[in-house]
Amino acid sequence: MAEKLHGYGFETRMLHAGAQPDPITGARQTPIYQSSAYVFHDADHAASLFNLQTFGFIYSRLTNPTVAVLEERLASLEGGRGATCTASGHAAQILALFPLMEPGARFVASNRLYGGSVTQFSKTFQKFGWGCDFVDIDDLDAVKRAVNGETRALFCESLTNPAGIVADLEGLAKIAADAGCPLVVDNTIATPFLCRPIEWGATLVIHSTTKFLTGNGTVIGGAVVDSGGFDWSSSGRFKSLAAPEPAYHGLSFQETFGDLAFTTYSHAVSLRDLGPTLAPQNAFLTLLGIETLALRMERHCANAQKVAAFLAAHPAVAWVSYPGLPGSRYHALAQKYLPRGHGALFTIGLKGGYAAGAGLVEKVNLFSHLANIGDAKSLILHPASTTHRQLSEAQRSAAGAGDEVVRLSVGLETVDDLIADLKQALDALPA
Repeated sequence: MAEKLHGYGFETRMLHAGAQPDPITGARQTPIYQSSAYVFHDADHAASLFNLQTFGFIYSRLTNPTVAVLEERLASLEGGRGATCTASGHAAQILALFPLMEPGARFVASNRLYGGSVTQFSKTFQKFGWGCDFVDIDDLDAVKRAVNGETRALFCESLTNPAGIVADLEGLAKIAADAGCPLVVDNTIATPFLCRPIEWGATLVIHSTTKFLTGNGTVIGGAVVDSGGFDWSSSGRFKSLAAPEPAYHGLSFQETFGDLAFTTYSHAVSLRDLGPTLAPQNAFLTLLGIETLALRMERHCANAQKVAAFLAAHPAVAWVSYPGLPGSRYHALAQKYLPRGHGALFTIGLKGGYAAGAGLVEKVNLFSHLANIGDAKSLILHPASTTHRQLSEAQRSAAGAGDEVVRLSVGLETVDDLIADLKQALDALPA
């Protein structure tokens, strides 16, 4: 099916890529293959699967037919060569870096990331012996100084959570290429409908599929999409992918699988040994969500544009960080990298500081106060008291999550109702 869909439009591929009617029953929708293991044809077939000489299904920690459809669909939508689905977005970040890192190795990351990512990179990864150097990605000269011949990866978000900052992907990709390291881009907020990082030079694209891809707040999941365009044997830094692998009789993933080296390793080694496998029912619900992705993102962006414009004019609001507003410092980058729309996630700063931020999330009615984004329903959060609470004040400020900041994930409701809800809540704040 993937070959048949080559050259088809985004909306066609979001419905058909990776899938075909079930060959036994004729079922048109991809079934939930709720099976832990799969029967081998014979002993030779089993041996070839375990030797990685044949692709197929062995055990659902490694591969599952429902999950495989989702992986192929995401690879198609992102313009990648292959994909690996995981149990969560955080698991996807681990799988993206696992083949690249080793004790003592370092990577460079944007200092404007989701708070949980900052904590994972700066605290938890230390237990693996991995080091992370945070840098302001708005300053490409600072990025150049941070990245060197020993850097294992450069990591950023295409559209940041929570501040709505747009990364200069083309500039970052050139820096990574000059340093001989992959650019890893978290495309969760933009989705492949709004932004395709691989077309701008990204090597790996990761997602929390929990968010806009699924779009209904029902399941947790993640994915790593590989462009297939990086030569892992070009230096001695990426031994897991280029050097002989003892567990598979000394084969080199780069030499044996070429542009599928990273994806094959992720299934054969990373999922095998780390085990953050996506459940087939979660994959099924994500596939259903993706079937309406283009339609939803168009409405998300249209609503967000109007809500942001309203908030920018309200006297209780000090500032609005939304790249769709002409006055945003990221507006030109948004026009370049997100031509179909500027996303549905952004932040505002309230003149009343921490108290106003905490008060606003308690006074809205339609906006749900919870720690998620990307639902069809509109969501609201005060990051300083929730998602970014573990960070220092300096880290929160760099991430765009200061005391006065409120994050909005604008949903699909009637936009006038959303504006009215925000107005009554803002008007009720103490002067």
